[in-house]
Amino acid sequence: MSKEAEPARPDKELDLSNAGRGVWLVKVPKYIANKWEKAPGNIEVGKLKISKQVGQKAQVSLTLSEAVINIDPSEAIPREHKLDVSVVTKQTLGVFSHSVPAAVAKEEPTPEGEKLFMEGRIVQRLECRPLGDNAYMKMKLESIRKASQPARQVKSLEKIVHNFKPVSDHKHNIEDKERKKAEGKKSRDDKNAVLDMLFNAFEKHQYYNIKDLVKITRQPISYLKEILKEVCDYNMKNPHKNMWELKKEYRHYKDDDKKEENKDNSDSDSD
Repeated sequence: MSKEAEPARPDKELDLSNAGRGVWLVKVPKYIANKWEKAPGNIEVGKLKISKQVGQKAQVSLTLSEAVINIDPSEAIPREHKLDVSVVTKQTLGVFSHSVPAAVAKEEPTPEGEKLFMEGRIVQRLECRPLGDNAYMKMKLESIRKASQPARQVKSLEKIVHNFKPVSDHKHNIEDKERKKAEGKKSRDDKNAVLDMLFNAFEKHQYYNIKDLVKITRQPISYLKEILKEVCDYNMKNPHKNMWELKKEYRHYKDDDKKEENKDNSDSDSD
């Protein structure tokens, strides 16, 4: 069975008009990234300042705008930051963009309407670090305080709260356990009643193991063994090893009757 051939996708052209432009790859702390993600697209998020002196490395600093700082006043973050600059030498990194026309984006996007651009080649990496001022120390203390708070807290309730909790065990499981528990606790019957059950069983078979006798009489095994020792012999040798049979004085089998009858006849013949 052959698979249906997927429709051929036309090759997209890559716009390389900005391939020669150098760009920066900047790594910012998570708290700045969170603020920028919440910021609307029409505000200034900060100012970048580059100062360079002869014979020295350029100094780059970032100052966040007041609008970004006030996005969530409860989350205070430092405003002043410095950026450590490093030159990218052993890697070739680029920045690419993907654009879809607005008219096409409203409907189903088609490959023909999409465009790819190379925005530039990364020439420097910058890592944004906060200054160790009071604002940064307050932020760290607050983060440590929040991290030290337990995930679960004990609270006093002023009124009854009705919650639907999962059932630890279902009704039919409980009933089944109770039934098995009741069956496990076997009560002792009258000794004569137990003897009747044993004699009836040994009329059917000559040998029994203890498990079968427990099932037949439904008596505790210790109590049953006491009665068995009175009327039965326990075989220690093969072929009926570990089996119980009635003592000779309690046996009444057809073979035994024939033996007794043959013995009587032999005695009479001798006379």
